[in-house]
Amino acid sequence: MHNLAVSGGYWNLRVAQKPKTCLEARVDNCEKMVKRVGLTEIIAHKDAYLKETDSTVVAVWPEGVVLDRTVFYPGGGGQPPDSGTLVSGDREYRVSGLKRLDGSLVHLIDGDGPDKGTTIHGIVDWDRRYQLMRTHSALHILCGVIWRDLGVSVTGGNMKPLAARMDFDLAEMSADFAEQMEETINREVAAERDIRVGLLPRDEAMKVPDLIRTKINLLPPQITEVRTVEIVGLDLQADGGTHVANTREVGHIRIVGHESKGKGNKRLRIALDSQ
Repeated sequence: MHNLAVSGGYWNLRVAQKPKTCLEARVDNCEKMVKRVGLTEIIAHKDAYLKETDSTVVAVWPEGVVLDRTVFYPGGGGQPPDSGTLVSGDREYRVSGLKRLDGSLVHLIDGDGPDKGTTIHGIVDWDRRYQLMRTHSALHILCGVIWRDLGVSVTGGNMKPLAARMDFDLAEMSADFAEQMEETINREVAAERDIRVGLLPRDEAMKVPDLIRTKINLLPPQITEVRTVEIVGLDLQADGGTHVANTREVGHIRIVGHESKGKGNKRLRIALDSQ
């Protein structure tokens, strides 16, 4: 069982000291960032910018294959899994996604896959991955601004490439509010804030005021270290997803919708332009 916080990033950590940190998501020498699901090392937890890598098939399932290490993000917390290609010699296998089955991380492929022991070259659909990185970071900007300015908790969220929604514990949400929020979050994009990945021991994290920003504590008891994503000067949250290294990479964020989902549950929808 891996021990990362993979909620998608809705727990807030407000700490005077910085956690033990890799300076950026792409740093190579922070081995603790690489965590396992079963037999598989998930490289994306350490390096979100790595597009391809060699691996070995360690198990074969009817649905696909298990690798000893993977460049594919497995999904979690509202962020969908990566897709892409596995290549072995002159054979190519399309990866439609990843799924956890009985403690293993299975790369889903159609038809007969490679045999156990095969050396495989995994290639992520980079355009899609990068769009999701930008989208996830945009949600953190939105969440960070609303927490900073209003102290409001998150009640839910989800994303797909270049589009997402986030729900907040707000009594009301007007069109004027949405317009003002769009202006505010884009100022944070323009500020070109670095985005950094770090680790914080659970016992330290649980002592931090305002640690849990969701209305319900979603931190599983088996998690011993909390992976953090910091937007320097704006926000620090527990998160297991992939992110860009600087807010300028997010690009312009449009708020394309706002709606009520019930008492104390108001939704903002965002969209990003393709690059």
